[in-house]
Amino acid sequence: MGIGKVLFIDTAHPVLQDRLEAQGFVCEAFEQKNPEFYQRIAHQYVGFVVRSKIPLDETILPLATQLKFIARVGAGMENIDVDLAEKLGIVCLNAPEGNRDAVGEHAIGMLLALFNKLAQVDQEVRQGIWRRAENRGTEIKGKTIGLIGYGNTGSVTARKLSGFEAEILAYDKYKSGFSNSFVKEAAMEEIFERADIVSLHIPLTPETDYLVNQTFLSHFKKPVVLINTSRGRNVNTADLIAALKSGKVTGACLDVLEFEKFSFEDLQADALPDAFRELLAMPRVLLSPHIAGWTNESHYKLSAVLADKIKDLNLI
Repeated sequence: MGIGKVLFIDTAHPVLQDRLEAQGFVCEAFEQKNPEFYQRIAHQYVGFVVRSKIPLDETILPLATQLKFIARVGAGMENIDVDLAEKLGIVCLNAPEGNRDAVGEHAIGMLLALFNKLAQVDQEVRQGIWRRAENRGTEIKGKTIGLIGYGNTGSVTARKLSGFEAEILAYDKYKSGFSNSFVKEAAMEEIFERADIVSLHIPLTPETDYLVNQTFLSHFKKPVVLINTSRGRNVNTADLIAALKSGKVTGACLDVLEFEKFSFEDLQADALPDAFRELLAMPRVLLSPHIAGWTNESHYKLSAVLADKIKDLNLI
């Protein structure tokens, strides 16, 4: 007899289900169901596996009377009421270790593409346009890069950037004493003073909602390039556009946008403001569809990390 049922609300790499079943769990999944369906069946499960399909809040968690854990296939926990879950004795697990390499590489890849105008010149060459002097690139070497947040993705990004011979500063409100051979712990004042490039590696919380706004950007002493592979609402798009127009921001690499749907699977097409359309028309902006942590390797690693963490709960 199994040790309980686990509900896969979202999909995950098959390794997670395989390893849970090897531990004795019974795994179930249902396609295209609404939150009300999950509310009706929540009481049957000891575990939920989720990405971002539905919010796990007061509408469902008190109904999940057997629930022991929630496993988030990713890093961000903003779709889970973690405080409520903890009050109910539910352990919340995530897997930032699983996609931190992917996010770090993607952030650097976007920066290289922006600095070397790769999206633009690829299209030009395909059209028979061969412009060299007009498409000179910019090197990372010698620049000062400010990382906001020094958790899993911030620390890995710093290590990967170290080979580019840039100076790497990092600020984390909740960490200290992390300076090493490739990163220097810094106050935000130093990053504002010295950064040429700023990269966000922070969760979305009430504290970081619209962290990057007109006031934040006005503090930089030099024009900066902004990289955001965290969450769309970490950046106020309208304020970013104003900074791009003024030259305060000279370029932006955005894997995430504040106009994504809750599930991150699409844009809110019926609610896109003029600011978004302005963003699309800017050649100094590079965009990708929330895929920084979405590699073939991370798909496996996210699930494998969670399988280990669930096993460590010792529910057997």
